[in-house]
Amino acid sequence: MKFRKKPVVIEAAKVHELLDAAAHNWSALPDWIKEAYEKGNVIFRPHIIEIGTLEGWMAGEGTDWLIRGIKGEFYPCKPDIFDATYEKVED
Repeated sequence: MKFRKKPVVIEAAKVHELLDAAAHNWSALPDWIKEAYEKGNVIFRPHIIEIGTLEGWMAGEGTDWLIRGIKGEFYPCKPDIFDATYEKVED
């Protein structure tokens, strides 16, 4: 059998942009990241972001994307997989 992903809208941000904002301009972080940080689901480290996922803690590296899924779950995604799977939605 073959399957196609249903069209769903997610929120995502590049890890290196989040790390820069966390270090230099906290107000530039998206609200969903700030909330995840306050709940302890996101930890900023010098070169990575640690993310509490459904499968346990994972690390997002500089070029990765950090995704918040449709049920509020978090996970990192490599850029090539992100580009093959998602397309930008206009606000």
